[in-house]
Amino acid sequence: MKTRISLDAAVFLCAAALASANASAVSIDFETLADGVAVTNQFAGAGLTFSNAISLKAGISLNELEFPPHSGSVVVSDDGGPMTLLFASPVTKVSAFFTYAKPLTLTAWDAFGAFLGSTPSAFSANFTSSGVSGSAPNEFLELVLASGISTSGISKLTVTGDAGGGSFVLDDLVFTPTAVPIPEPGTAALMAIAVAGLLARRRFAGSTVA
Repeated sequence: MKTRISLDAAVFLCAAALASANASAVSIDFETLADGVAVTNQFAGAGLTFSNAISLKAGISLNELEFPPHSGSVVVSDDGGPMTLLFASPVTKVSAFFTYAKPLTLTAWDAFGAFLGSTPSAFSANFTSSGVSGSAPNEFLELVLASGISTSGISKLTVTGDAGGGSFVLDDLVFTPTAVPIPEPGTAALMAIAVAGLLARRRFAGSTVA
């Protein structure tokens, strides 16, 4: 008695592996943090760790008139240098709201340290009394992994303002992990060949086995 693999199941598994599927987006509003805390691994359970980051709370360390939170009362600021975000699972998209006193640059890297892309802030400053025409606090900045740029996704994000830190606040961070590895073109072709082989094998088995 021969064991047969269901073609439908095989096709489903290959399709699932080929899909660049995304997991659900993860949102962090920082409201669980106390004022003046070094932000490192508090969100490791959500797949994210920080360096050069500190929490600021309205009415205590945060000047909420100039740097108002996008929501709630707690934000995260750069501390001692550019802020770094490390993702436990690579992501395809990351965004947040920023209020800043210096121009910002968001830069993405993959797990091997390869540069993936960057995006700048729209203004040189956007805090409440900055005086920069057209600016307003809480600018939305987003960095999206371009199709075909990388098969591994964004593993590291740096947010650079002033080299010494203390130049921006970040609130309401959202990122979208990749649910499965995005296959190389050669991998996709091999999977397609495998599906064709399974189809041919099933047809042959159907014609020779009662």
